[in-house]
Amino acid sequence: MINTETILDLRKRLVALRRYLDIDAKLIEIANEEEKTFAPNFWNDAQEAEKIMKALNAEKKWVADYDKAVSLVDDLEVLFEFHKEGESSEQEVMDRYNESITVIEDLEFKNMLSDEGDNMGAVLQITAGAGGTESCDWASMLMRMYLMWAEKQGYKVKELNYQEGDVAGIKTVTLEIEGEYAFGWLKGENGVHRLVRISPFDSNAKRHTSFASIYVYPLADDSIEVAINPSEYEIITSRSSGAGGQNVNKVETKVQLTHFPTGIQISCSDSRSQHDNREKALQMLKSQLFEIELKKRQAQRDEIEASKMKIEWGSQIRNYVMHPYKLVKDVRTSEETGNVDAVMDGNINPFLKAYLMMMGQRNDE
Repeated sequence: MINTETILDLRKRLVALRRYLDIDAKLIEIANEEEKTFAPNFWNDAQEAEKIMKALNAEKKWVADYDKAVSLVDDLEVLFEFHKEGESSEQEVMDRYNESITVIEDLEFKNMLSDEGDNMGAVLQITAGAGGTESCDWASMLMRMYLMWAEKQGYKVKELNYQEGDVAGIKTVTLEIEGEYAFGWLKGENGVHRLVRISPFDSNAKRHTSFASIYVYPLADDSIEVAINPSEYEIITSRSSGAGGQNVNKVETKVQLTHFPTGIQISCSDSRSQHDNREKALQMLKSQLFEIELKKRQAQRDEIEASKMKIEWGSQIRNYVMHPYKLVKDVRTSEETGNVDAVMDGNINPFLKAYLMMMGQRNDE
């Protein structure tokens, strides 16, 4: 059960957050920027107007989340006083405390996401490893996990490329996750994810080990300048193939882009419009080139920091064990849980936070 000291500690963290986040300056900036939006010619330059609105909404979100944290702690203090008088239950107090601490911790962790690119959306690619149907099924399970995580975070997800497995699951899928700090949250997911379970595809009910790789990079927007020479890439079209439904009606709309200097290859079949798919493929190329530039800028950092976004087939980062016992464990941070079902339902924030904490502590050393 919490006590007066517990609430006092939350108050101190709120004071620190108000200072770190510079809430007072944000309020002034919001008022100034909102005044600009009232100008009659504000939307004459739609691209610039959208950039201002995006920045304005980001500032408002910081303030709104901070205000929510303050309100929850205020409510907690009132409930605690009621509890001392016998007018509220211990469970009610603990529920409000848990809600308060979650919002405060999310703000504290979000404030840690200060590297360039952290505040952007993300492109997440899942690729099944060797192992045929087993790995393809595992890749589809990971896709569901990230989709459910994104939904819980309030992010929008768009499927950019999908290649189904021969029997079940997927060979590869590329997802665009749109929302503030999506890349900052997910950047530690790069690497190989390993599953151990009794295979539903094995009539002998033997235990199988499957692998899938995750590659995450920031989704560059119009504010990022990346020069791409048209002579350095080639785009070819092909017939799209999908899981069924409307996908099967797409004709020669899938585009495959190859960037010669880097060897980057991108497939996009998101739209029925070949033009739209070309534009999206170029945006994904721009995003990956931006990530390469970020890596160059980080090259002087220590070895661990410099390799944190590297994707190698051998870089196993997390084990998901479903048999003979249940356990999900991150091999880098040692964060673990026995509630495998919750993890597969998208509750992966403890793992994401543990990684951010580890990297933050190493940067401070």
